[in-house]
Amino acid sequence: MADTRPGITLALAGPTASGKTAATLAIAAEFPTEVISVDSALVYRGMDIGTAKPTAAERAAVPHHLIDIRDPSQAYSAAEFVADARALIAGIHARGRIALLAGGTMLYFKALFEGLDDLPRADAILRARLDAQAAARGWPAMHAELAQVDPLTAARLAPGDSQRIQRALEVWHATGRPLSSFFTARKRRDDAPPLLSLEPADRAWLHERIAARFDTMLDSGLLDEVRTLRARGDLHADLPSMRCVGYRQSWEWLDSQAAGKPVALSVLRERGIAATRQLAKRQITWLRSMPERRVIACDAPDALPRLLAQVRQHVHGTQDSAP
Repeated sequence: MADTRPGITLALAGPTASGKTAATLAIAAEFPTEVISVDSALVYRGMDIGTAKPTAAERAAVPHHLIDIRDPSQAYSAAEFVADARALIAGIHARGRIALLAGGTMLYFKALFEGLDDLPRADAILRARLDAQAAARGWPAMHAELAQVDPLTAARLAPGDSQRIQRALEVWHATGRPLSSFFTARKRRDDAPPLLSLEPADRAWLHERIAARFDTMLDSGLLDEVRTLRARGDLHADLPSMRCVGYRQSWEWLDSQAAGKPVALSVLRERGIAATRQLAKRQITWLRSMPERRVIACDAPDALPRLLAQVRQHVHGTQDSAP
């Protein structure tokens, strides 16, 4: 990330429910910070509960960027994120503040730190054909097909991850190349910031937090939020926004109620928690492919002091070496 003037940039990543929001606020309480969200779900307006979006009070206390910048009917790509993030970093540095990249969309971090090969644009006709095949065969069968042509991508996707399976198959059919071939090994940019990573030593700790957070979302009105989105009439279950964890399961649950085939709320809870666990597993897999990261055990009693010590080391070291 080439900036026109010296400045400090930090990056904080971690799986969902690992404590990134609290850590971000702790950093901002000690240093003049502006947060750049690295989250593909927080970009959408009207999707607050299911994305665990920072509250109005938290956003008022610390400037946050790349939140509520898209309507749920719109898409937002990694390339758009990189362009937006670079411009924001330059502006934050110009204001003499620290740019803190924080979130859990690992593809965005990788794109920003290493760059990505140009991927083919979405093909609506091809996607419709793949959707029709999936309706007839099921997404696990489509995942098995993907494993034949792109085993590397298939290995990191769950058999029910329809959005990513569809995209990988779309790329294969459009180019004759596996999606994994576009993510070539690249040298990490010399000016890439240190990546601080909150990762649990005990996965059960994270699972408990995921379950508790999903329960809180349900109690806070997640289903009402999804009902409001459905009532617009211009959204559907195959949009990237509605495929977000929690929203997809809620949409399907509401579909079952509307079809006169009611499913117990406990089933929605189980599916939502399971999908969130799968997301966390994928996020941790991405993080482990980034050997340069600095891991802080987020389930340790002293996780926050350890994180702040790492931040102080980088901030003061950067400041001491600045002209």
